[in-house]
Amino acid sequence: MYKTFFRLVFCRVDPERAHGWAFRWIGWASRVPVLRTFVAAVLAPRHEELRVEALGLRMHGPVGLAAGFDKNAVAIDGMAMLGFDHVEVGTVTGEPQPGNPRKRLFRLVRDRALINRMGFNNEGSRAVAARLAARTPVFRPVVGVNIGKTKAVQEEEAVGDYVRSTERLAPYADYLVVNVSSPNTPGLRGLQEVERLRPLLRAVREAADRAVPARRVPLLVKIAPDLSDEDVDAVADLAVALGLDGIIATNTTVARESLGLTSSPALVREGGGLSGAPLKERSLEVLRRLYARVGDRIVLVGVGGVESAEDAWRRVLAGATLVQGYSAFVYEGPTWARSLHRGLAERLRRSPYATLADAVGADVRKAPRD
Repeated sequence: MYKTFFRLVFCRVDPERAHGWAFRWIGWASRVPVLRTFVAAVLAPRHEELRVEALGLRMHGPVGLAAGFDKNAVAIDGMAMLGFDHVEVGTVTGEPQPGNPRKRLFRLVRDRALINRMGFNNEGSRAVAARLAARTPVFRPVVGVNIGKTKAVQEEEAVGDYVRSTERLAPYADYLVVNVSSPNTPGLRGLQEVERLRPLLRAVREAADRAVPARRVPLLVKIAPDLSDEDVDAVADLAVALGLDGIIATNTTVARESLGLTSSPALVREGGGLSGAPLKERSLEVLRRLYARVGDRIVLVGVGGVESAEDAWRRVLAGATLVQGYSAFVYEGPTWARSLHRGLAERLRRSPYATLADAVGADVRKAPRD
């Protein structure tokens, strides 16, 4: 039903407007007790064998919603109702900003991809923190908060901008993510350079510890698929040296070489970050490289082109403890998380591994070393 509706209705509507419609429906459904109970029973069944302990947190499973879908933390219960085990909100910036001019979100349907140049449109860290503080949860997924640089802030003042967001948001986050990999904020990706990333991550870590002295808020960094292999290694080494809790691999790409099915060359040439199926293999390569470098010392989160349970399983075998999606959720609809859970549980039962944790990185550990 969803695919028919998507083809006949959503595809005829501006993607950002369709996104707003979906948000309103999810929000409404999650506020109606009988309806949300029914939807959760159908779409969010629990598979005991998929339970995960990661980042010092217990989760019902490894499937999460990637940052970018719920920018302002308005639909956390709705996403849990649809079966997501963790929800990463944001990207949230220090100050509110409207993002880039519209039109800024594009569907590449035949490529099962999206191009976005949203530009971190969000209400700002103060407003999002207030919403999280006032939240009375119906469901209790793990909630991550993804933070980025305010566009108007100069690069030399970026650390202070991240610190302000951290101080406001850390008390309400189960984990924090430093986003230095979106292609849609000028100068942001330059912060992935190790010598610039090191002081930023240190400052955020110290700010989180000051803001929440009673517990350690896990800290992760999200990297781009467009980094060279050498830079991936350098970020991995830095994460271990600084005692980071995890790395999210990967954000969207500015590359277009993997496209080829879309009929409109003009659409392919649209600026912004490409997500979805064309990102699949490069994100998997980065994940494998990271796991080979860090092993089980830190948690790896696989995102980028995860469409099916088989894709999610491949990420686990490549080293991901958690997986996330966004574009596939848009194309597959509200049953997507359920299908991943069912498929992962079936693959685990057919595998030689007793638990999902046993399977993490298995393919990399078996691979011959140079």
